[in-house]
Amino acid sequence: MGRFSYLSRAVWLLSLISLFTDLASEMLYPVMPLYLRSIGFSIFFIGLLEGVAEAVAGLSKGYFGQWSDRLGRRVPFVRWGYGLSALSKPLLAVLATPAWVLLARTLDRLGKGLRTGARDALLSDETTSANKGKVFGFHRSMDTLGAVFGPLAALGWLAARPGQFRPLFLLAFVPGVLAVAVSLALRERPAVPSTRPVRPFWASFGYWRVAPPAYRRVTGGLLVFALFNSSDAFLLLLARQRGVSETGVIGLYILYNAVYVLSAWPLGHLADGLGPRRLLVGGLLAFAAVYGGVALAHEHWTFAALFALYGLYAASTEGVAKAWVSNLCAKPDTGAALGTFSGLGSLAALVASLGAGALWQLAGPGWTFGVAAVAALGMAGYLAQIQLPQPLPDQPS
Repeated sequence: MGRFSYLSRAVWLLSLISLFTDLASEMLYPVMPLYLRSIGFSIFFIGLLEGVAEAVAGLSKGYFGQWSDRLGRRVPFVRWGYGLSALSKPLLAVLATPAWVLLARTLDRLGKGLRTGARDALLSDETTSANKGKVFGFHRSMDTLGAVFGPLAALGWLAARPGQFRPLFLLAFVPGVLAVAVSLALRERPAVPSTRPVRPFWASFGYWRVAPPAYRRVTGGLLVFALFNSSDAFLLLLARQRGVSETGVIGLYILYNAVYVLSAWPLGHLADGLGPRRLLVGGLLAFAAVYGGVALAHEHWTFAALFALYGLYAASTEGVAKAWVSNLCAKPDTGAALGTFSGLGSLAALVASLGAGALWQLAGPGWTFGVAAVAALGMAGYLAQIQLPQPLPDQPS
């Protein structure tokens, strides 16, 4: 293995599982807003749907992250979480009513909440602090590779059968089942269970109050930004509204994910060398440029350039943030720390998506994206100057 010895068997398996799951999800994600619009759903309802689904994921991430720590076990949460997400895909094809779509989408997000804290903790446990950026970056690259192949499959389908969205939901079940099959090969690592009590589902973010100050300062800033970071569905809807074809919209999403795939792992290496703070600040500046740019964009080539830059933003923030957060907590609390961070982020996405949908309806898309761009600039400034206390024993700064 040599240079890549940090890519353990478990890291590879978790990355393959994420690849297959994202392949299933991303066959549907870029066409979901188009599908919902085709059956009469409003922009506001699309924002409400995405927000409620993410809220369910948010609450469950913190709760099941706690349980994973308390039991000292990760693998069962991973298997069941991916299983629920796989099951949700064909359910979306059964009925096209708002209540049923909300139920199926919520089941998918519940699966995400069940697995996220345990999976990220397992990734963190598989490596050292010096290699966490690389490991999380590699996982994000593999995960997002599915987000390249998924939209390509959707693009091929719609090119041959324009407007026929519902069969895609049945096709997406196949890679979901493959993800569950690969998860059966995971083996549990010996772990020291946490002694912290598990709080009820509705109070599952209790870790925040006992977390180290550095954890609260970093995640607090990132969560404030998340309040303005709405669903990517709004970017896709704006491109469509500005004249990009349905297949062109999917092509933009493929471009975004392709840039993400190619850059997440190298940027993870860079984060280990330069520190995660610099990567996150750069990513937020890229986000501000993208959201400020799309508010003014009309030409197709402009959208292409901005979606490519958006891929660099995602690659320099998502895995890097998790790597940084996992270094700001005690090891037995990793599941709760990462689950709380991801969970509160999902709840913030509820506010962001509802706010973006309402602002779009009331004032137009320019305000939706302009406000988010300003928030990103503010948060980049905050992270650049934030003063952190001394790290925990045996924890890197």
